Amino acid sequence: MALRPRALAALAGVALAALGLWHALVAPLALLTRLELAVDDWQQQHARPSAPHPDIVIVDLDEASLQTVGHWPWPRERLAALSRELLQRQQVAALGIDLVFPEPTPQDTALAQAWQSAPVVAGFYLTSDRGGLRSGQPPRALFNVPGPRPAGLPAWNGLAANTPTLAAAAPHGGFFNVVPDADGLVRAVPAVAVLDHQAWPSLALALAWLASGQPPVQPQWQPTGVGQPAVLEALQLAPSPGHPAQRLKLDEHGQWRVPYQGPGGPAGGSFRYLSAAQVLAGQLPAGHLRGQLVLLGSSAPGLADLRATPVNPALPGVEIHALMLAGLLDGTLIHRPAWAPGYEAALILLALLGTAWAARRGSPPRTLAALAAVAALLLGQHLAWRQGAGLQLPLVSAGALSALYAALLLTHRLLREWQQRQSLQRLFEQYLPPARARALAARGDTQALEASNRELTILFCDLRGFTTLSEHLAPQALRELLNLYFGTVTEIVHAHGGTLDKFIGDAAMAFWGAPQAQPDHAPRAVRAALALAHATGPLNAHLAAQGLPGVHFGIGLATGVVCVGDLGTPGRRTYTAVGDAVNLAARLEALTRELGVDLLVADSTRAACGHQLDAELAWREVDRCHVKGREQAVTVFTPLPTSSPNGPTSSV
Repeated sequence: MALRPRALAALAGVALAALGLWHALVAPLALLTRLELAVDDWQQQHARPSAPHPDIVIVDLDEASLQTVGHWPWPRERLAALSRELLQRQQVAALGIDLVFPEPTPQDTALAQAWQSAPVVAGFYLTSDRGGLRSGQPPRALFNVPGPRPAGLPAWNGLAANTPTLAAAAPHGGFFNVVPDADGLVRAVPAVAVLDHQAWPSLALALAWLASGQPPVQPQWQPTGVGQPAVLEALQLAPSPGHPAQRLKLDEHGQWRVPYQGPGGPAGGSFRYLSAAQVLAGQLPAGHLRGQLVLLGSSAPGLADLRATPVNPALPGVEIHALMLAGLLDGTLIHRPAWAPGYEAALILLALLGTAWAARRGSPPRTLAALAAVAALLLGQHLAWRQGAGLQLPLVSAGALSALYAALLLTHRLLREWQQRQSLQRLFEQYLPPARARALAARGDTQALEASNRELTILFCDLRGFTTLSEHLAPQALRELLNLYFGTVTEIVHAHGGTLDKFIGDAAMAFWGAPQAQPDHAPRAVRAALALAHATGPLNAHLAAQGLPGVHFGIGLATGVVCVGDLGTPGRRTYTAVGDAVNLAARLEALTRELGVDLLVADSTRAACGHQLDAELAWREVDRCHVKGREQAVTVFTPLPTSSPNGPTSSV
């Protein structure tokens, strides 16, 4: 059993809603996830920094430094000199090292002395692909983790940290791992990492914690079920002198989104980059970096710390940590809340319902306008959340599914309209010239099919002498004669803008004034009747060539209000006209035999013509008579042409 259009639309909506709920609550769909990321990437690519961050500086082990000072690795004494320049002469507030020194050297003591009792955050990295191998001594943990590893956090089993000598000099540290997404781009950084029931901060979090006075950190856990590992929901930083309490929310994976701004890099404008060689050479005035948070890292390709990101295919890894540090200091970090899946599911349902309502209530342009409004609302909400509450909410899936639903509804509607127009064209091509039928169908005027009362002029044309001819002609010859006759009638009726209703035996019925309104329907019909009355020449020439007698047309015209439209039963319908004027035209056609004229026009048609044909013909009154089936007498006329017998033809 075929489904109705409304049922098909509802079924498509239910299917898309089920797909959206599966994506939001069960298993994210790759395509929708990629769209969500693409929109977020686009926004970050177009977020330009107004000025470099005032409190963060990057000291860059760039290519110029390696060429000037020497290739990497530098001796620890040289790194000690660079550290003393920053910590003592420049008096930076804190120094974060985006490097790790796991192999001991005889020069470790010099570097340890430079770091001793200084605000240094040493870097280290965690591993999960070296069979649990561990080297160096990790820094102090941020807090202990009771029970199993929290749900959603990355799994690590090894690490590479600084040598014990350096770790003792700089006990505070942070990992500099980043976790790329499936497409290889870095969009988020873990806030903490758990290994052996201990949690360490990221390099950016460790620097921010050190800069805020090393307040106690209390993890906040979200239970997930009996016997299940909890989710690390937030980090609560206690107040410290000059710094209020702070609650840092995390997403379900214990991470924050990187707040990218523009293309990044030394020329990106987000941070001030200083060449390490320039700093090491003492070219900066003393105290030039006083109170600054400094990150020591590298943009040199040879040091392999360039990361693929949405804004830059080779962004220095140290800038990712700088961006995270800036977000922590400014309170602009973005995270995905735990209730995001439920929010996404509700938004998908609302968007689909809104699209269905718009498609049902409005035309296709209104549906597109409603869809544009939904998209603008989603984008506006996205920007508001990004700039206000710091939440990353899934919005694109609702927009994409509602757009797909709108496209399906519009396609279905347009296809249905096209099918209706094709049906309308096929129907009217039976009665109208192809050009008129196409024009009528192109407008999609289905109301033209509906039965209505209109004033029309009706024409009946009969082939005189057909009975005698049928007795003498073979069936094949009779068919050729009828085809020639019907072709002549069809051509003349269409040439004068008429609608050919039907053939009844050797008679033809046509009318003017429908399906398209024609104010001059009566003059059109009279001109067509005159052309028919004088069109027997070619037909009789064809008969004479076969030794057959000629024929004549008997034509009757009447004007009046009739019922016209698509009439009939569900199994058999036709576009036709019924009413008194139809009956009168048929009676006048038959009356031409008795009155000895080829064309009779009812007084109603004569009156409807007015003075429009005065220059073309004269009216001769033939009789006032009663016709069968009518009580009221009718005055009949026959027109006498004063110009060319065929008269001027008319178009629609």
